[in-house]
Amino acid sequence: MTNSSCGGTDFELCRDDSAAFVLKFVAIASILIAGMTGVALPLFGKYRCNLRTDGSLFVAAKAFAAGVILATGFVHMLSGSSEALTDPCLPKSWSKFPFTGFFAMISALLTLLVDFVGTQYYERKQGLARATEIQGRVGTSESGVESGIVPVIEVKDLSGKVFGEEDGGGMHIVGMHAHAAHHRHNHPQGHDACHGGFKEQSHVTGHGHSHSHGFGDDEDENGARHVVVSQVLELGIVSHSVIIGLSLGVSQSPCTIRPLIAALSFHQFFEGFALGGCISQAQFKTSSVTIMACFFALTTPLGIGIGTAISSGYNPYSSGALITEGVLDALSAGILVYMALVDLIAADFLSKRMSCNFRLQIASYCMLFLGAGLMASLAIWA
Repeated sequence: MTNSSCGGTDFELCRDDSAAFVLKFVAIASILIAGMTGVALPLFGKYRCNLRTDGSLFVAAKAFAAGVILATGFVHMLSGSSEALTDPCLPKSWSKFPFTGFFAMISALLTLLVDFVGTQYYERKQGLARATEIQGRVGTSESGVESGIVPVIEVKDLSGKVFGEEDGGGMHIVGMHAHAAHHRHNHPQGHDACHGGFKEQSHVTGHGHSHSHGFGDDEDENGARHVVVSQVLELGIVSHSVIIGLSLGVSQSPCTIRPLIAALSFHQFFEGFALGGCISQAQFKTSSVTIMACFFALTTPLGIGIGTAISSGYNPYSSGALITEGVLDALSAGILVYMALVDLIAADFLSKRMSCNFRLQIASYCMLFLGAGLMASLAIWA
């Protein structure tokens, strides 16, 4: 299909095996430190009052990270995939169909499916846990009512039953979601929502449980979303990180490796910051956070190590290498573009919080374009 020397002239340019070997160790150390620093900043920053995940500074920083992810997908991955899949070293059949856009589209649609199914799963899992907790509170509250300790304020529908109550007096899971939705739909909207809707309100039902409303209304549901977003986002970033690490590892040209060290270090720092922000919002256990952070930080250095080990017999211009690189980059692009537009940008920029805070809007849009611009500019070197 193609000979092993395809593209070999460019591959041999400025070749120096010993100098390249030393530079690869420098690259591993630099990229590892940059990745760990980027992913750790949001994770440790949430413990400081001015960097908490519910603060305006974090929202603006997350907008910057969203711009980084968007530029990574559009500028770095899609272009890299297109170059690989249209390379003259491949059979002509690969240039007769836009495989890059096709694989990116399939990836985005599959990401939507995973996003939906994963969110449904985690919401059901959290819903069952809340149901058990509420049933326990119900039993305690009913005891308090019988002893005259707990005040009772019932919210009833036209039939006289408490909203969401079954005929037997229990509260099923669908009823609990309807009960919460009933309160949310009666909250003020528009201008009144900006001035009065952020304040917490407490409602006590005949079952003795209460709800707080405001920004924390959908905290549990948002928790499920953040879990799915962080996991899918890591999948997209990691698959790309393997490719760029492998590409650097197989190179024997110091002229190529030197600019890549700086570019990929910034690249990993920005991506790590974006991923760390999503992980910090997901409220994972400490062990899970550590595993996800380390998995991200180690992927590119591991790719460099693998590339170095196989560099003597690896031809990056072979059909197998080009197809693998092109397909993986296109799949990663679809994942990251979807995650950036739907789960990061739309989720924050179309929220009530953003629409009611003009300064936050200006800051977030500036950070979004800054992140996208800086990440796109790195394409000059990598």
